[in-house]
Amino acid sequence: MAGRRPRQTATMSDVAALAGVSVSTVSHVLNRTRAVAPDTARLVHDAVVKCGYVPEKLSRQQREEFGTIGLAMSAISNPYFADVVHGLDRRATKEGYSLLLAETHDDGDAELRAVGELLRRKVSAIVLAPSGDASRTLSYARQADVPVTVIDRFVREEVDQIGVENIESTARLVDHLAETGHTRIAMISGRPGLATTEERIRGYKRGLERRGIPRRDDYLVAGDSQAAPAQQAVSRLLSLPKPPTALVVANNQMTIGTMRGLRTLGVRVPDDIALVAFDDFEWSDLFEPRLTAIAQPTLMIGEQAFELSLSRISQPDLPPRRVLIQPTFQHRDSCGCGSSQDRDSS
Repeated sequence: MAGRRPRQTATMSDVAALAGVSVSTVSHVLNRTRAVAPDTARLVHDAVVKCGYVPEKLSRQQREEFGTIGLAMSAISNPYFADVVHGLDRRATKEGYSLLLAETHDDGDAELRAVGELLRRKVSAIVLAPSGDASRTLSYARQADVPVTVIDRFVREEVDQIGVENIESTARLVDHLAETGHTRIAMISGRPGLATTEERIRGYKRGLERRGIPRRDDYLVAGDSQAAPAQQAVSRLLSLPKPPTALVVANNQMTIGTMRGLRTLGVRVPDDIALVAFDDFEWSDLFEPRLTAIAQPTLMIGEQAFELSLSRISQPDLPPRRVLIQPTFQHRDSCGCGSSQDRDSS
């Protein structure tokens, strides 16, 4: 973020001209004072980004005085993100900052609107869990001179970011299943286009390769990071002529759908099929059997995201930082090898 040149301030008229709409339409889109057709709203938001239009740019001192951190992410109801929010809010409160949340629905246009709303609320900094390609959103925030910290899903842009190691951690789940004798290991992966999805798929493939297990295309099924699609994925996998004997599920929401699907089909874990997952959650050890999973330090991610944001507000010329956290392996019972007690290791 060092070496930025002053930019000429864009106006609402500039946005209207670029989008090919009236100034009043731009106003209605940005202020939500009247319903506007989705295609028109998209044109306006694209023009806003290209122009770098922000109602009012704030100085560093003003951002510090407002003391608000904007958090833009998808599925705030997801236990993973809820814990991240808790960690961030706890640390922010301690420093006298408040937290403002915006839902992105893992959609690029919704993400852009959410960040635009946070900018109009004069946030001091933004913490963003990006949905796929976040280049438009990051460009918009950069033009507004508002610092952004990316969490969970790493991006190519030079920006502060923090998340967990996904590739080797997922490979470790495959290793564990292979060690117990499984060779027909399938994966239910997340939503295509997300960095975490691609990294965990790479980890799955790496684990198979180093164990000398042939990879089957029909054993890799997308669960779209949600419970219902994951339940459907289970049905597809178990209807194969040679169904898998073990499953790797790539996030907590899909784990819920997977277990629901297995129960509906009368398939027992781990007697009929072994199950391991990426994402642990507070009640994983209440399942029967208890869930073997990769656990992410969600509270730590939230707290460190705030620390990165706070230091960026006060020192905007710091070089971009990338923090990679190692998750832990929670060995329980759903993998089929059993354990007398939980074993945690990095």
